[in-house]
Amino acid sequence: MHHHHLILRVVTKLLAGTIILYALYVQFHGDFSPGGGFQAGVIMAVAFILYGIVFGLVAVQRVFPPWLVHKIVALGVLIYAGTGIYAMMLGYEFLDYGAFDPGHPSHGQHNGILAVELGVGVTVTGVMVAIYYAFAGRAPRISDEDW
Repeated sequence: MHHHHLILRVVTKLLAGTIILYALYVQFHGDFSPGGGFQAGVIMAVAFILYGIVFGLVAVQRVFPPWLVHKIVALGVLIYAGTGIYAMMLGYEFLDYGAFDPGHPSHGQHNGILAVELGVGVTVTGVMVAIYYAFAGRAPRISDEDW
């Protein structure tokens, strides 16, 4: 344990939760303000990437294991596609949000957008973390001393 990084580690632990909370805000208020699934997914991934940079790859993979990252990517795609397939099963066109509340199309529009944006956010989080794991897990070609 590197004791000379104590302040950085404490601040990172405080920031990670705050970043995740802000990502959830961006996710669920994206239809009323700038933001949405993609932005929220990137912000959410930043919390894990920051944790990994400060505490190391092994530590972040204990918090967010690689097998779970891969499942998250697939889950996000399923949420997105499932939203469209659900509309088709009810006789509407793919991603026609009116299927979610035929009596009040504006409510259906809102719910459909939230579902699609949730799928995008989950997928982007998983993909960004998977990319970080791939790069951080690579063995360096030359050692630091050879520079």
